Amino acid sequence: MKIKDIIITGLFPGLVFYCVVADANNEFQQWMQQQSQGVTAQKKEFQEYKDKRDKEFTAFLKAHWKAIAIVKGEVRDEQPKPDVMPVAPLSPKPITPVEKPVVVVVPKPEPVKQPVPVPAVITKGRSLNIDFYGRALKFYYDPALKKELISKINKDSVSDYWAVLSRTEYEDLLQQLSEQKQSLQLNDWAYASLIHKLTLSINNNRRNEGALLSWFLLAKSGYRARIAFNDVSIYLLVPSKHEMFEVSYFTFGGIRYYAVEFDGHRQRPGQVYTYDGEYPEASKDFDMQVTSVVASNDKDEHRHLSFEFEGIKYHVNVAYDRGRVKFFSTYPQLKLNLYFTSGVYQVTATPLQKQLAAHMQGMSEQQAVNFLLRFVQTSLQYETDEQQFGEENYLFPEETLFYPYSDCEDRAVLFAWLVKSLLNLDVVGLDYPGHVAAAVNFNETVKGDGVYYQGKRYVVTDPTYINANAGMTMPDLKRAEPKVIAY
Repeated sequence: MKIKDIIITGLFPGLVFYCVVADANNEFQQWMQQQSQGVTAQKKEFQEYKDKRDKEFTAFLKAHWKAIAIVKGEVRDEQPKPDVMPVAPLSPKPITPVEKPVVVVVPKPEPVKQPVPVPAVITKGRSLNIDFYGRALKFYYDPALKKELISKINKDSVSDYWAVLSRTEYEDLLQQLSEQKQSLQLNDWAYASLIHKLTLSINNNRRNEGALLSWFLLAKSGYRARIAFNDVSIYLLVPSKHEMFEVSYFTFGGIRYYAVEFDGHRQRPGQVYTYDGEYPEASKDFDMQVTSVVASNDKDEHRHLSFEFEGIKYHVNVAYDRGRVKFFSTYPQLKLNLYFTSGVYQVTATPLQKQLAAHMQGMSEQQAVNFLLRFVQTSLQYETDEQQFGEENYLFPEETLFYPYSDCEDRAVLFAWLVKSLLNLDVVGLDYPGHVAAAVNFNETVKGDGVYYQGKRYVVTDPTYINANAGMTMPDLKRAEPKVIAY
């Protein structure tokens, strides 16, 4: 064999390998280019779809408006509440020893996913810091989202406003809002409140522009938000899965759209113009259920409470999260069952449950319930909502422990949560004309007044009737038949 033949033969496998690799690289590059072109085409197609959708909605807004009269919100209970609560005579301390002590279990705190600060990955546009119930949050937004209404409020100015917003770089801001919603575990009202605070800040606290931008961002987030306007004001309107009381609304297609505010005030718009239609793919109604985490700022404050039971004085330290209390003050008034089912933040729940549970060890079931009754009856001062707030205002448990005064439904909700969480007994609310109490389904026989619900006997327990034990009804309500509030 000649030397050159040997060289060629030795190089041939490498040459073949090189050719194969080169071909593979070319094919890969072609595939990558095709994929890139496909993605670009998809993006272009989606952008064209979005542009078309907003263009059609803008055209819709220029035509489909009509004058309507917004209905004043309904009142839950117009029966006046008593200014002073009756006092029952103190019962003697039981002499018989407890044969079967109640089992008191402090629930394990719900696993709380600690909010993870959202990294500032998106840094395009202008930065903005807002205070969200004690948490400092930072956002970046397209400056074009800040637009002042310079013409008269009418269908043309509103539709033009939407058209301008739809051409901004709003997707980055929506992504940041979505990440904060997930990180802070916000319910729908809290998410809308966050948008409201953000849009007001962007628009230098101009309420009409804030309402328009809130409407835009909520609709883009999938909520069936609408607006209405008159000559001077623009109102944000949203549907809710849960009835809101004393909040003005109008009805389209059997669905109520509430004129909401996020500062605790109530609007009385009167006659306005609005449209009957939905932004494409906006289908979500507000879910007003309160979780045990929403709007917490992890800055607990404390309050000392004391009360007497069976001749012994007890002292309890209560913690609360001011961020949640402030958040609750913006909440519209809802049906009572939502207050009975609301979550209680662990900063408040766990320390209070541990203290009360320690005191109830060795008590009978009835004694333990009476102990919790006395705690709510006498450690908290009574005053009607009209006296304290100037209007009816149902409170969540943490609010009852925060405010200096509370009335009957606030105490019933707090008491029911304590009984259910510590003693694992079934509790219902009792709705009398002008008064709310509770009733407990005991495992043991307990004498006194009661109601039957779904085949079970529930003994009346009134956390407002001072010194009353289980089975005792206020004298003025002896002949009344309450409605059962099940939850």
